[in-house]
Amino acid sequence: AAGGHRSGGGLRMDQSVDAESGDDGKPMRFRVAPGALYVVATPLGNLRDLTLRAQDVLAGVDIIAAEDTRVTGVLLRHFGITTRPLSLHEHNESARATQIVAQLGAGRSVALVSDAGTPAVSDPGAHLVRAVRDAGFPVVPIPGAIAAISAAGLVAGQFLFLGFLPKAAKARRELLAAVARLPVALVVYEAPHRVRDTVAQLGDRAPHVPCPDGDDGDQSHEDTQRTGSRDQDDRRVTGRDVHVAPTTAPPAC
Repeated sequence: AAGGHRSGGGLRMDQSVDAESGDDGKPMRFRVAPGALYVVATPLGNLRDLTLRAQDVLAGVDIIAAEDTRVTGVLLRHFGITTRPLSLHEHNESARATQIVAQLGAGRSVALVSDAGTPAVSDPGAHLVRAVRDAGFPVVPIPGAIAAISAAGLVAGQFLFLGFLPKAAKARRELLAAVARLPVALVVYEAPHRVRDTVAQLGDRAPHVPCPDGDDGDQSHEDTQRTGSRDQDDRRVTGRDVHVAPTTAPPAC
């Protein structure tokens, strides 16, 4: 097998994976290791964006910890995975972390997923990852597909990811005032019903800046549109969350 990086606990990220081929010349399935936590990125929009390795992990682990078991259930059923997910969200993460560390100690393998995107990045999971690492068990990231920035057409060599903006108006204004003039692309998550207000607030700080926004939509649809920060129209934005990437760098068009 090819060389790879090591994660916590000494597990190589390519250990027992599909680096070798079977007798038929086709890549072998990724095989999960006992006592390891896999942090699995899931599709932001289209279910077919789930990577082959992520499918192998979800099909192979003993336990799947999910932000919302109903949302993850849709994903698992789509790929014929019968493992029943275990809830892990912001209100029970501490207790679940203790339980999952114990399961890892018993030799079970665990996958962590959020509703969409990468767990522990503006989603639950960071406390679990820290607890698992502190206990000496390996944490293996399973990356996913991210295309929102690539479709924005931003000519910026640097990006600043702010996650979800504060809900409180004052805190939001203060944060945007602090970063709006930075010479980098600003990438944020936003709830669909707040997109217009957020783009307008960005326009107050950085007028005439292009603001591409990518709508995650439902599990089979995505949408990307580009507006000026001062001319966001009254279109209704739907979906789970939206990526807004305003920039002070020169636009590509």
